[in-house]
Amino acid sequence: RRCVVGWALSPKPDAELVIKALDMAYEQRGRPNNVMFHSDQGSQYSSRKFRQRLWRYRMKQSMSRRGNCWDNAPMERVFRSLKTEWVPATGYMT
Repeated sequence: RRCVVGWALSPKPDAELVIKALDMAYEQRGRPNNVMFHSDQGSQYSSRKFRQRLWRYRMKQSMSRRGNCWDNAPMERVFRSLKTEWVPATGYMT
């Protein structure tokens, strides 16, 4: 079953944002072992701070090939839905 297990919102896509989402997912899944974290090659995922968190959780990192969105298709689909179906066109007041 595919579902979102960790998420966070922020005005900027930085390491702090993805660490918050990773922390939530890690706790929601009961601090799992032998997990692979897959993402695109964004700077937030290759940052030292984020890689240190993966190391602390003993997770292996996997990144999509540069410019190949098909490697990360399930996550791209979530973002498409978020942007076109779930967030009002006028945005939120807060």
